[in-house]
Amino acid sequence: MSGWVALAVALAASLPADVAWYELGRRRGTQVLGVLCRVSLEPDSCVRRAENLFIRQGRRTLLIAKFLPGLSTVAPPLAGIVGIPRAEFLFLDGLGALIWSGVWVAVGYLFMDAIGRVATEAARLGNWALILVGAALTCYILVKCAQRQWFLRSLRVARITPDDLKRRLEAGDDSLVVIDTRSPLEVNATPFMIRGARWIVAEDIDRRRGEIPADRDVVLYCS
Repeated sequence: MSGWVALAVALAASLPADVAWYELGRRRGTQVLGVLCRVSLEPDSCVRRAENLFIRQGRRTLLIAKFLPGLSTVAPPLAGIVGIPRAEFLFLDGLGALIWSGVWVAVGYLFMDAIGRVATEAARLGNWALILVGAALTCYILVKCAQRQWFLRSLRVARITPDDLKRRLEAGDDSLVVIDTRSPLEVNATPFMIRGARWIVAEDIDRRRGEIPADRDVVLYCS
């Protein structure tokens, strides 16, 4: 197959979907990321990892996003949420898609003999190859789900409902302090917070723990 044709097919397959998610991010904001991350194996950290990478790398994130599973899905709507201009997004995302597809096309050409032997061996194994791949994928998913359930169970004992928090705040309860742990991207996209809350980004809590009273109940929220 022609390398130019392969690149063109890859770009034609990826860019329309990226543009659609970018436009949804511009119009619907962070709720689009919530929808995407519900189908992620790690929905509790999916958005945060993407936001942190955007904060560190800025617009360059779009050049490498397709190489990172998970990030490739949330990067286009996140670009729309943070307000990257449409023309700049198209240029960076198109260049990133070109780099991504170019790397894999080059790998295919360089290792065509080895890939051919692997394909031949897989054909010889027949259904057993599919069973082995399916079993490995199933084990990976089960481990991720088990880790998440353990994590949620450890948090459940220390949760407070929004109604309980609202009632205590309205009653003037001074035995608690509320910390807003959202990232700068989330705060810029939705510049509202619980009245009286202190904004300490989750990644800065260790560094700024001296600002959190030790003699009061601490309520953290991130959305």
